[in-house]
Amino acid sequence: MTSPNSSPRPLPCGIYAPTMTFFDPSTEDLDLPAVRAHAQRLARAGLAGLVVMGSNGEAVHCSRDEKLAVLRATRAALDDAGFPRVPVLFGASEPSVRGTVELCRLAAEGGAADAVLALPPSYYRALVDEETVFDYFTAVADASPLPVIVYNYPGAVAGLDLDSDLLVRLARAHPNIRGTKFTCGSTGKLTRVAATLDAKTPRGSGSGYMAFGGICDFTLQTLVSGGSGVIAGGANVMPKLCVRVWDLAAQGKRDEAEALQKVLSRCDWPLTKAAIAGTKQALQLYYGYGGYPRRPLKRLDEAAVAAIKEGIKEAMDIENSL
Repeated sequence: MTSPNSSPRPLPCGIYAPTMTFFDPSTEDLDLPAVRAHAQRLARAGLAGLVVMGSNGEAVHCSRDEKLAVLRATRAALDDAGFPRVPVLFGASEPSVRGTVELCRLAAEGGAADAVLALPPSYYRALVDEETVFDYFTAVADASPLPVIVYNYPGAVAGLDLDSDLLVRLARAHPNIRGTKFTCGSTGKLTRVAATLDAKTPRGSGSGYMAFGGICDFTLQTLVSGGSGVIAGGANVMPKLCVRVWDLAAQGKRDEAEALQKVLSRCDWPLTKAAIAGTKQALQLYYGYGGYPRRPLKRLDEAAVAAIKEGIKEAMDIENSL
């Protein structure tokens, strides 16, 4: 059952995980018990929020009904485990304004989602210019019952990379555009946007705009740049370590934060290289669930799995001590 609260929960600063979507290894059907168990484990690890149906969640491999089933299962799992205040963000990207808006409305039903993440349109890449992107996001924000987070991930949208001027322009043009996820990896861009829009930070409320780093290997750098949090794929596997780096930095314990950030960056790289299949295999190795991506993504061979196990061992030793 989803929460009866239909008002979006506030988005706190901190570490969020873009959660994986789990499938039966034989049939590739959704494995909702694993989805629920994963959400609860991450909440118990101290994450500020969860993101479902992003790139890590294989949104492009799921039907609309499956996306909503995962969203509702995640919300229900958090509520059942005593985490009703932990927000859930939902990847609502569809190629058209109409489709994205409809998905935003469905995600809001029953309080299942608290904000949506949306990629810019890119299928007809040659026809997409800055005004197309601006019109897309403002039209979605007009009709969405949930706050909109702009998802800037050039690797997923044929290289389309939104610059800081456009991101600032979007936020100033529409009050329902409430943040950006910088999976572009540009800390300079994040710094400019966060400063110009007075982004929310652990030190104060600011304007409420959320400037999210998009990779956990620049967690410390995101905080130094005035960011609000990190939506970190590695937090699926090592959530406590990610939270520890963020908390130490927010508390001003710079030396300790830097030392752990170096470990986090070294050990996140094997997961980044192996992408979704690697993160799922890391979960399988250390937590007993995870499985495989949906085809056509490949399953890793034994050598690749062994390399991941060795590559993240240092981080997992710390994770298991926290």
